[in-house]
Amino acid sequence: MTSIRGYGVTLAAIFALSGSPLPASAQMTVFDPSNYSQNLLTAARTLEQVNNQILSLQNEAQMLINQARNLTSLPYSSLQQLQQSIGRTQQLLGQAQNVAYDVQQIDRAFSTTYAPASTNQSDQSLIASARTRWENSVAGLQDALRIQATVVGNLDTNRLEMSALIDASQGAAGALEAAQAGNQLIALQAQQLADLTATVAAQGRAQSLEAAARTAAQDQAREQLRRFLAPNAGYQPSTVRMFHE
Repeated sequence: MTSIRGYGVTLAAIFALSGSPLPASAQMTVFDPSNYSQNLLTAARTLEQVNNQILSLQNEAQMLINQARNLTSLPYSSLQQLQQSIGRTQQLLGQAQNVAYDVQQIDRAFSTTYAPASTNQSDQSLIASARTRWENSVAGLQDALRIQATVVGNLDTNRLEMSALIDASQGAAGALEAAQAGNQLIALQAQQLADLTATVAAQGRAQSLEAAARTAAQDQAREQLRRFLAPNAGYQPSTVRMFHE
């Protein structure tokens, strides 16, 4: 065994001194620790870069998912119910009897029916004006009560819509759903304010018609008293005796 090993070393030395390369069968594998460490470090850095790229792709995917959620539209809409509620109130306002919510019609009524009593008017005309004013007052009160009843009826609808919108906003998946739910809640509040405005307007109209009727009645009473006490009216004052006198 020793002689074979020595022979191999001697043969290798001979080839080295003669400058001739060793035969392929005589080449030996040499392990280089430094080169191995460098390759291992390079592989580790490459793996780290791949992991970072994967993490970046995951973040971008999550960002796209969040953006999609933020752009998701709210599946619930209260627009139709709100429009119906406002439509009912507007319809009643448009059905105002006699003296409606119209500036020209109001001016015309106060230049005729509610105008000061004239000496040229007949007694029948004064009575007819008084009756028209009474009918207007009654109609104004009826209109106010109808609007109040409609507004009260809208309260139950508003309650249901508010509950549905709050539930939708709490379960919103993104910013758009939450914003749309908030906008619909604001619209619901606007509809409630519109109902309140209509109620106040109707009540104010009824009170104004009643006050105008009283004022016109006072003026008409003065004119009728003047006519009654006129010298040519045929009335002669006399002393009245009571039963116990």
